[in-house]
Amino acid sequence: MTPAEMEARIVRYGDLRPCKTAFIDAHTPGSDSKENFTIIGGGVSESPDQYVHIAIPHGFNIGAAGQPPKCRNSLHSHRTAEVFFVLSGRWRFFWGRYGDAGEVVLEEGDIINIPTGIFRGFENIGIDYGMIMAVLGGDDAGGGVIWAPQVIEDAADHGLILGDNGKLYDTKKGQVLPDGVVPMPVLTDAELTSYPELEAADVIPRYIARYNDMMGMADKKPVLVIGEDGMLRDKPGFEVSFVTRGSASEDMHSHDVPSVLMPMRGHWRVTWDGGAATLAPGDTMSVPVGVMHNAVPSMTGEASLFHVAATSDAAGSTWKGS
Repeated sequence: MTPAEMEARIVRYGDLRPCKTAFIDAHTPGSDSKENFTIIGGGVSESPDQYVHIAIPHGFNIGAAGQPPKCRNSLHSHRTAEVFFVLSGRWRFFWGRYGDAGEVVLEEGDIINIPTGIFRGFENIGIDYGMIMAVLGGDDAGGGVIWAPQVIEDAADHGLILGDNGKLYDTKKGQVLPDGVVPMPVLTDAELTSYPELEAADVIPRYIARYNDMMGMADKKPVLVIGEDGMLRDKPGFEVSFVTRGSASEDMHSHDVPSVLMPMRGHWRVTWDGGAATLAPGDTMSVPVGVMHNAVPSMTGEASLFHVAATSDAAGSTWKGS
């Protein structure tokens, strides 16, 4: 791989292209200033305006959400994993039919693997623009987003209609649903009974890992954060590991599955046979299958990195391992 070829597989934080019309709540007050980013894979955006940085299938998607203070992402659900780590800011995650079943606040570096099949939302409660990075299970990310009924109803009041084809239509721009397309039906009361109202005590111990805990556990060797034997036990079709300065290795190695490097703190020098590149927090690098490489901190100071790798497990509902 030449440096130019590898650079095409690196998405720099400063080069991210936001979409402000990605989802049905794009006009809803309180959610109308959020930005959505699709970094790797097709993502789950409902808008043709969404830019995809790297379209190569990996078995999972990488995305991000950027929001100013007091901006929230509306209640929705997914059929496959939705994992977030906080790159910057302070975020409140909440869940349940109306978002009042439970909540938790995540700080920078914390990670959450939100269980499938529950409505969830998140809000930037910091004092500045914040960013959360996301990993979604499957190449098609479960076929899209399932919205809580009130989100669809509120959006219609502000001009946005989601068709049953999964695409958005803006009546403020004179757009109408094409022939044969009807509005996305809201879930019925009977269907809503299958969405559990988990309490915080059900979610926090099993689905959240704190940055300081990961830093401590990865002091000598990388720690598996999400995986069958990870801190957060799940088999979502990918694994997430955490690497620090103390557990980074200069040994050259390769992967037989798609993998991605996502620095959290510090600058990381990635070297391969043919070149090298330095990654900063917020950068995302897709490492080609079979390419020998290593990743080590390039400067002094705190250094941490998330590593995402595909597995042979099918993307689907949260694994209920014992």
